[in-house]
Amino acid sequence: MVSHERLRDYLDRTKKALEKVVIVAPEQSHLYPVAQDFLKMAVSYYSDAEHFCKEGQPDDAFACVNYAHGWLDAGARLGLFETGGDDTLFTLAR
Repeated sequence: MVSHERLRDYLDRTKKALEKVVIVAPEQSHLYPVAQDFLKMAVSYYSDAEHFCKEGQPDDAFACVNYAHGWLDAGARLGLFETGGDDTLFTLAR
């Protein structure tokens, strides 16, 4: 079972990442709806993580928060999101 401290750290880190990302794909491009979908998936998984945390299911919460952050990392690496060059919260291409 994942510890409460570790789960809280991952939830806090992902919340900061969600607050930081900005979609940079132009609205007219075919990548804009892709960026929106990536962000929607990240927000949805983060919400699920918070739900499972409140329900006393830390392992499920931990899985969800990792999926959420994975969507953000993937979007950042693909250039869908601006991250301010933050290589602490995100796994960037370089």
